[in-house]
Amino acid sequence: MPREGTGPDFIEALARGLEVITAFRPRQPVMSLSDVASATGLARPTARRILLTLTELGYVRQQSGGFVLTPRVLDLGVAYVRSTGLWDVARPHLEWLVERTNESCSIAQLDGSDIVYVARVSVPKIVTLAVQIGTRFPALPTSLGKVLLAALAPDEAARVIAEPSRSGLESVWHPGRAEWEAELREVRARGWAVTDEQLARGIRSVAAPLRDGSGRVVASLNVNAHAAETSMEVLLDDHLPLLLQAAGEISLDFARLESAPHTVRPSARPSGATVTP
Repeated sequence: MPREGTGPDFIEALARGLEVITAFRPRQPVMSLSDVASATGLARPTARRILLTLTELGYVRQQSGGFVLTPRVLDLGVAYVRSTGLWDVARPHLEWLVERTNESCSIAQLDGSDIVYVARVSVPKIVTLAVQIGTRFPALPTSLGKVLLAALAPDEAARVIAEPSRSGLESVWHPGRAEWEAELREVRARGWAVTDEQLARGIRSVAAPLRDGSGRVVASLNVNAHAAETSMEVLLDDHLPLLLQAAGEISLDFARLESAPHTVRPSARPSGATVTP
């Protein structure tokens, strides 16, 4: 738990507030005071004070039956995405890819044994699972996750996969170690990953890595399709080449962004200061 942090600079109140925010799950959007206290291990009076503080700040609102998060919570995640510059770089390429495939396309990063969606351009189609920025899925049964796990050293990938998922979703595919190790070896060898109804029925996708200027995999990009509408042949023969092109261009632009010259304007000189020529 975050409150197990040590050191004189650890702020327990902040840790408790973040725990309360992350206690809300996809299948439990409305939580009572008792629910929050139980999920976080906080005393009811403490949980109540935190919820009321978050309500005053606009991150939580009260409704019949308990408390719910507000869209303002997304500001916390969006701040991260904007700080990396990834969305500004990826957006035109995502839109280009969606226009040519007529499928939803997303970017995700690894967080423990889960992927978290950090950018997305979608098309209005009925799918089994709803996805938005911040949505979390188990990494292993997703194409996005396979790409990210394959970028890790084998021992590190095994450690990450052993961590419990915080997505609240039970996937269709439950491979043994030998099976997922073989899968990740194949992804490393060919440079992209595919999943066919392994996360949930009706969903198939293909993904490729996004790299920074040093070649390190920093995220993954996918094309997501409904199994009833898009065959594996179309996904791999038609969509995959476009995906690889978009992923390569995003990686190149991201590397350019990182290498761009950057200067910091000096602050104004204190009154009376002189400049030596």
